[in-house]
Amino acid sequence: MIDMHSHILYGIDDGSRTREESIELLKFLEKQGVTESIVTPHYIDDTQFVASIEKKKELIRDLQKETNIKLYIGNEVYFSDKTIESLNSKKLSTLNDSKYILIEFPLSNRIKDVDEMVYDLSTNGVIPIIAHPERYLYVQEDYKYLDKLVEIGALFQVNYGSIIGTYGSKVEKTAKTLLKKGYISFLGSDIHRIDKPIDLEKAMKKLKKIVKKQEIVDDLTYNNIKKIINNESL
Repeated sequence: MIDMHSHILYGIDDGSRTREESIELLKFLEKQGVTESIVTPHYIDDTQFVASIEKKKELIRDLQKETNIKLYIGNEVYFSDKTIESLNSKKLSTLNDSKYILIEFPLSNRIKDVDEMVYDLSTNGVIPIIAHPERYLYVQEDYKYLDKLVEIGALFQVNYGSIIGTYGSKVEKTAKTLLKKGYISFLGSDIHRIDKPIDLEKAMKKLKKIVKKQEIVDDLTYNNIKKIINNESL
């Protein structure tokens, strides 16, 4: 599988704390079947989580020497009215420098005029991928919240841990529903630390039971993510 959402670059967000921990995380992911990974440290304007593109590339070069997993640059961008400005000024990274960007929303509070802001991204030539919508309280309450975003071209990524109850039963139920309804295009580990591992093998078994068809599993865990890496259209 290809992992499109991880926090394994050390010392730049709330993920891996040290080089040694990053190496352990990579070993863990490789044993779980990961062959490629887009690394997506948090990018949050006006906080300490704003590592430069140069710093991320430096860390990737360092870690690439320690793993067989092919690493690609990215960010998980906390969505704000500064996102487009930060994108245009090259403060943050799209996924492998493609037209796709991983966006995180607040967990509990809806963003006002979110559809207009997402549309603005699209008009700037960027396709937003919304990270783990199953974890947002307002999506749990009303799946149709995502419909407008679908209409303007947004895509969605579910966490592997969500489908095996890592974040609680309500998140698990929402993830299953979104997968069955066909909202989801990608899965990712969202792994942060070695003391909080994600059982990807267990999640894969559960995923096959939810979506039934192997070709859908392959798209969610490999094919669609490979298209991101190659900057191809889904």
